[in-house]
Amino acid sequence: MNIKLADRDSTIESLPGLTILETLEVNNIQAPYHCRDGFCGACRANLEKGEIKYKLEPLANIRDGEFLTCCSTPISDIEINFD
Repeated sequence: MNIKLADRDSTIESLPGLTILETLEVNNIQAPYHCRDGFCGACRANLEKGEIKYKLEPLANIRDGEFLTCCSTPISDIEINFD
């Protein structure tokens, strides 16, 4: 599955077993984060297309269309942005 970064006009391949945040880091793409456990919401991103699932259910407050990259994995090709 692919992760398209709409705000950076690039696409990377999702890596099995890694969260979206970890996949971004492996590809040397800087993304916001803090706790890595779904508590703080610092890694919040907008899900423009596709579907994700949570490895850990987040405790941070997120709005419709948002998700946390630190505790989620894609279940289809996705398009995200951090704006």
